[in-house]
Amino acid sequence: MAVQGYESIQRNPKYIELVKTRSSFGWTLAAIMLAIYFGFILLIAYAPKFLGTPIGTGVMTIGIPIGLAVIISAFVLVGIYVLRANATYDGLIRDIVEESR
Repeated sequence: MAVQGYESIQRNPKYIELVKTRSSFGWTLAAIMLAIYFGFILLIAYAPKFLGTPIGTGVMTIGIPIGLAVIISAFVLVGIYVLRANATYDGLIRDIVEESR
């Protein structure tokens, strides 16, 4: 019986939509994070003098806030995914479970 329920869920158009949209959104966010991360790595490799430029009269360089922005962007992207999951995906999952009963 459990296998039959699983197969009916896989054929459900809402499940197919859920898998497609969640997957494409996840890959989009992953691509954005990879672009940010590798952009920072390329900046380190090809423009170290730029990253070593002091900010103001202190000892902090421009590389520190840029590095922090890379880390913060990861948290922001996770937050975006969680908001979308709560707003969209959870409702679809509830509908799919109700229809499969």
